[in-house]
Amino acid sequence: MLDNQTHVINIVTNEKPVSKETSRILKQKLEKNGYYIPNEFDYNADLIICIGGDGSFLHTLHTYNFPNIPIIGINTGHLGFFQELSPYQLDEFIFRYEKGDYIIQELYAVGASVRTRTSCTEVLGINEVVIKGNKSRTVHLNISLDDSFLQRFSGDGILVSTPAGSTAYNYSLGGSIVDPKLSLLQITPIAPMNTTAYRSFTSSVIVNPQMTIKVYPEYTFENSLLIITDGVEYKYNEITEISLKMSDVKAQLLRLKDYDFWNKVKEKFL
Repeated sequence: MLDNQTHVINIVTNEKPVSKETSRILKQKLEKNGYYIPNEFDYNADLIICIGGDGSFLHTLHTYNFPNIPIIGINTGHLGFFQELSPYQLDEFIFRYEKGDYIIQELYAVGASVRTRTSCTEVLGINEVVIKGNKSRTVHLNISLDDSFLQRFSGDGILVSTPAGSTAYNYSLGGSIVDPKLSLLQITPIAPMNTTAYRSFTSSVIVNPQMTIKVYPEYTFENSLLIITDGVEYKYNEITEISLKMSDVKAQLLRLKDYDFWNKVKEKFL
């Protein structure tokens, strides 16, 4: 059993009234059980509790730079695939947390190095990194795996997802759902072109996580691309190369011991 007198818990919430009310009730319950809830985010805390939907969960990870702290979510949003709990489960959670009735699920991010003529920027996505044309223009991307040329892709863009992100944007594009225990990256095309002039792969490509996916854009109308990480969009001009691979950065999800990924998939999607 945990010595809760020494434990600090960060509570992070979005601005929805139901989230704020859940946060207020949760704070009272935790303090009654001897936990300390700081007013500002504490990087030395023992746990993060994120109240909101999947967007709030991802925002928390990015805002605090993927802290080395376990995180659990309370769903007050819509899908809530990352979120473990519902607001009515607060007492059950505290009881099981104190008993140690949980596991830590590690989810590794995909990292991308975006090189332009003048700079190199590193970005991370716990779900995915998307490469798309600006202003909905068709893009032409030369794709290699390590130093082996794969294809000159033409279409709206490509998405590189982690197993955790396989049920997100990747799934809506027709990509495969992947068990998060597996270590791999998935390249999924976005509106690929298949004509006599252009030939592009139309289904996902599964990649060894040790490989580097290298993307070299060709520019036709303008020299800018959009790089989207977990739904956050960045515009870059004059990109010369994008290198993507599995990162060492990870999120630590606290899951109750009866958590089952495939039951969650059935509940949310099937």
